[in-house]
Amino acid sequence: MTRTYIITGAASGIGAKTAELLREQDHTVVGVDLQGVEVSADLSTPAGRTEGARQALEAAGGRVDAVIPSAGLALPKPVTAAVNYFGMTEFLQALQPALARSAAPRVALVSSMSSLQPLDQQLLEAFMADDETAALARAEELAADPLTGNLIYASSKRAISRWVRREAPGAAWAGAGIPLNAVAPGIVITPMTHDMLADPQYAAFLDMVVPMPLNGHQDAESVARLLMWLTSVENSHCCGQTFYTDGGADAVLRGDDVWGWNDEAITAKFAAFSA
Repeated sequence: MTRTYIITGAASGIGAKTAELLREQDHTVVGVDLQGVEVSADLSTPAGRTEGARQALEAAGGRVDAVIPSAGLALPKPVTAAVNYFGMTEFLQALQPALARSAAPRVALVSSMSSLQPLDQQLLEAFMADDETAALARAEELAADPLTGNLIYASSKRAISRWVRREAPGAAWAGAGIPLNAVAPGIVITPMTHDMLADPQYAAFLDMVVPMPLNGHQDAESVARLLMWLTSVENSHCCGQTFYTDGGADAVLRGDDVWGWNDEAITAKFAAFSA
């Protein structure tokens, strides 16, 4: 069964590889990026997101079965906050009504294992409040210092994974039959990471903070294949998850227990139900 996909960040990296593989399977793909694809749009602005979603839906013939928001930046600048969080969430919200009309709608966003790394709490709170003005103001403050500018990226990726988990079970997504999930790659070999990996000293630093014991650095296809499954009709029950396709970085960094923190609350709920 052929499907219609809208992919942001489709001009390069993970988005481009996903679009390529989907087209090889005869699916229709509408790419959204600054240039070089079907729809040119600037996802760093509210107007650009709205117009980009409108044009993408028009290019898709008014029908969309799946959306893969892949566009992202790693610059220690406020624009990263705008694109990585609001460029995904607002773009998706604009397309939700069309998605809900599909017989098998699906959404998978690109987060990052950087969602597990140090972040700025104030910026994260602004993201989770969907307050772009506050988020950009805080990102501007962080960008003024090279030591804190890199917190913008990690904060935006943590926010995406939290947004997915918060929104996925709700009426707009699960209630409309739309599985909403995310993937979190490790170090992916793309144009965005080329220069960093070419510097032996910086590459060694990356390997320290992103340990990938399974097969090391990954290519874009390893992420694209997971995105394709999550947005296929076969995925019927994954909801609100961030899938760490990261060569084991999550397992190394968080260890074997990511559940224990909530055991007391869960036990209390069961006790109250049984009373």
